[in-house]
Amino acid sequence: MLYYRCVKAYRLCEFACLMNTLTLVQPQLGPYLQEVGYERWSRAYSEGRRYNIMTTNILECINAILVMDDTVYTILDGDKNRVVDLQARTCSCRRFQLEQLPCAHAMIVIWHSKRDVYDFCFEYYNSSTWKATYVEVVYPFPHQGDWVIPNEVCDVKVLPPDI
Repeated sequence: MLYYRCVKAYRLCEFACLMNTLTLVQPQLGPYLQEVGYERWSRAYSEGRRYNIMTTNILECINAILVMDDTVYTILDGDKNRVVDLQARTCSCRRFQLEQLPCAHAMIVIWHSKRDVYDFCFEYYNSSTWKATYVEVVYPFPHQGDWVIPNEVCDVKVLPPDI
């Protein structure tokens, strides 16, 4: 991946050439990476030894956010692109829509767009919904051996539905 070649470049001239190519391929990525600061993620601009270890925050160095429009973003996460749609509450990793809570990719986009993460959690996870669930008294079932089941209920045969 071109981004990792930029990260691993030793010489400034090699880095500049790779960065120009990267910016041509992904125009929004160049200004974002420059804003983060080349010294935070690039070997060419590093002032000290890193011992071949990335030492910066993963949100700042690995995940790059490309804005498609106000609600759709592309996240560059390692060697995979993830598409997050905040309006539809989806991510191409599928965790956002399956869990109905923001996945890591959505969290990065929400943080980047300075929005409240709680606005993107499904309503069932809100404290008001949890409280409303237990407004009425919930009586526990007695032990199964203590159940009194009328004979007419015991005699009913329940069959699976026709498909």
